[in-house]
Amino acid sequence: MEGLIILFVILVIVAFAAIKIVRQSEVFIIERLGRFSKVADAGLVIIWPFIEKVRARISLKEQTMDIPPQGVITKDNVTITIDTVVFYQITDPRAAIYEIENLQKGIGYLAITTIRDIVGKMDLDSTFSSRDSINVQLRETLDTATDKWGCKVTRVEIKDINPPKDIRDAMEKQMNAERNKRAVILQAEGDRQSAITIAEGDKQAKILNAEAEKESNIKIAEGYKEAKILEAEGEARFIKEVADAKAKEVELVYTAIKNANPDEKLVALKSLEALEKISDGQANKVFIPFEATSTLASFGSIKEIFKN
Repeated sequence: MEGLIILFVILVIVAFAAIKIVRQSEVFIIERLGRFSKVADAGLVIIWPFIEKVRARISLKEQTMDIPPQGVITKDNVTITIDTVVFYQITDPRAAIYEIENLQKGIGYLAITTIRDIVGKMDLDSTFSSRDSINVQLRETLDTATDKWGCKVTRVEIKDINPPKDIRDAMEKQMNAERNKRAVILQAEGDRQSAITIAEGDKQAKILNAEAEKESNIKIAEGYKEAKILEAEGEARFIKEVADAKAKEVELVYTAIKNANPDEKLVALKSLEALEKISDGQANKVFIPFEATSTLASFGSIKEIFKN
């Protein structure tokens, strides 16, 4: 009975040592008698107890590593402190274990030396305005250097750049001066633009007033012209109507005389009546038509006959 219990315990220990479960996004590095045997992927893995063992558990997920703040001297001899974070992912678990003793330390040392090399070629102002460029150069350099370690650097970000206190004070004063300068320039530009706008408005107003006055004068002149034309047309129509009436009157008189068929005595009598009306006027001289003299002479002869 005791032998069975001991055998059962041994079997449990062997099973526990032989059966391994690998989680998702992880791999196991399996060694057999101290040498690399295989890379176990996610799932159930059975190994030979006491012959094979798990050398390392490797995560295949993207990982982050903070680089301690480092003092870096710029091209213009200013010491600044740079805080950096590196994002990396293991692509070859075997190389990450057997090609370097400590992967994270290797990445950290490479990042520090690369930062000092890149920033040392730049002046202080460039370090603040060229963060993206520094990040790209860091990533490319680290990715190339860590490729043989089975690691891919996906991104490098500079979290903070801290210059010395006296430099920060000087930069703040410079920024305040720049802000005041920009404020004065913007104010002057605004005043200039306002003056230009007001002048343009006055100019447009004067132009519109002049155009309105011009249009008014044109309308007045056209109205006066139309009135004169209408007055002249009315006067012409009046004269025409008067002339037509006179002509009608003459025509009627002529027609009446023609229809009456007057003899010479009646014509002579009418001539004398017209002569009488003419003589009643204010004129001192009266012109008698030659045709009327014979009539007057005949009337004179008739008078003499009646006297005798």
